[in-house]
Amino acid sequence: GYISQGWADSSVSFGEPGYEERETLAHGMTVAARSGFTQVMLNPTTHPITDTRSGVNYLKSATVGAIAEVFPIGALTTESKGDYLAELYDMQRAGAVAFGDYKRGISQANLLKIALQYTAPFGGIVLSFPCDASIMGKGVVNEYITSTRLGLKGIPALAEEIIVARDLAILEYAGGRLHIPTISTAGSVALIAQAKAKGLDVSCSVALGNLHFTDEILENFDTNYKVLPPLRHEEHVEALREGVENGTIDMITSDHYPLDIECKAKEFDLADFGSIGLEATLGILLTHFSVEKTVEMLTNAKKRFSLPSTPIEIGKKANITLFTDQGDWVMNKKDIISSSKNCAFVGENCKGKVQGVITERGQWLV
Repeated sequence: GYISQGWADSSVSFGEPGYEERETLAHGMTVAARSGFTQVMLNPTTHPITDTRSGVNYLKSATVGAIAEVFPIGALTTESKGDYLAELYDMQRAGAVAFGDYKRGISQANLLKIALQYTAPFGGIVLSFPCDASIMGKGVVNEYITSTRLGLKGIPALAEEIIVARDLAILEYAGGRLHIPTISTAGSVALIAQAKAKGLDVSCSVALGNLHFTDEILENFDTNYKVLPPLRHEEHVEALREGVENGTIDMITSDHYPLDIECKAKEFDLADFGSIGLEATLGILLTHFSVEKTVEMLTNAKKRFSLPSTPIEIGKKANITLFTDQGDWVMNKKDIISSSKNCAFVGENCKGKVQGVITERGQWLV
C-alpha cells in the first residue's frame, strides 16, 4: 500500500443548503473521506448560493464534525447571475479559497478583467468556466459524428476554446490569478500550454469523465453520461491525457455533482447535466496513470489554492490518504454510498482501493 498527502478535490457539489435530497453536507463529507479526499472545494451550487461571508461561514461551521475539511468556492457574481461581483474580499476572509460561477461562463469580458484586478491585491483566484453560452446554444453533447448520428444538438469545441483564448488575453492584460475549471478540448490544452510558457498565472483542471470516456458511450442515450463540458471524441481525450502527463493540466477533479432521479429520468435533451464521481476517482485514474501521477493530480489543488499542506513527518499534524494500487474491480451501482446515484462510472473497470484517511479532525480506516 501507499501513504500520500491527503487528497484535495477542486470541484465538488453537495446539495445542502437547499437540495438536501441530493446530498447533505454531513453525508457528502463521509463520501469524500471514504473516497480518499481530506480537502474538498465546494462549489456554490446551493440555494441560497454561496455569495456572502455568511454563506461561507455556514459551510465551514456545518462541517466541523467531518474528517475531511470543506473549502468553499464563493460565487464570482451575486447569485451567480453574471451581473455584479459578489462580496469577494469578505468571503476570502471568511475562508473562501476561490471565486467562480459554477458551469456558467462569464459573458461580460470586462467583468473578468475587473475581477482579476480586484482580487490580485489579496491573492484571490478567479475561476472562469470555459463555455460561450451563445455558441453552445441548446447543445447537449459534443458536436461530432456521434451527435449527428444520434440526432442530438452539438456543443462545438469552439464554444470552449473561444473563451479560453479570451480569458488568457484578459489575464495577460490585467494580471491576477486565473483557474480554468474542467477543460475538455485539445485546443484548450494547447492554448493553456502557450500561456504557461509566457509565464501567465493560470492553472486548469480536467474532470474525471472527460479523461476517461469518449462520446461513443452515448449510443444508448444514458443521461448519466450527460455532463458539461460534454464527453468529446478520441483526439480530444488523447490530448487531455497527454496534458496530464506533461503537466499542462494541473489537477484532476471528480466534478462530483449529485442529482436525484427526477433530474436524470427524462429524455436526453431535457435531463440535467452532471455525474457523481468521488467514489470512482482513484479506481478510474489508476487504469490510466501511474501511482505517482495519480497522487500528483489529486494533491496539486493544495498548492494552487493554498490549502493547508503538512509534510508526512513524525510529530507533524497528520493529513494523509492510505491506498493500494492492487486489485481490479467493477463499479457497481449497489456499492455507491452517495445519496444520489447519477454515476457515469457504473460498469467501468477500476483498479486499486482507498484504505483510509487520517486528519487532525478524525480518521476513517478500512
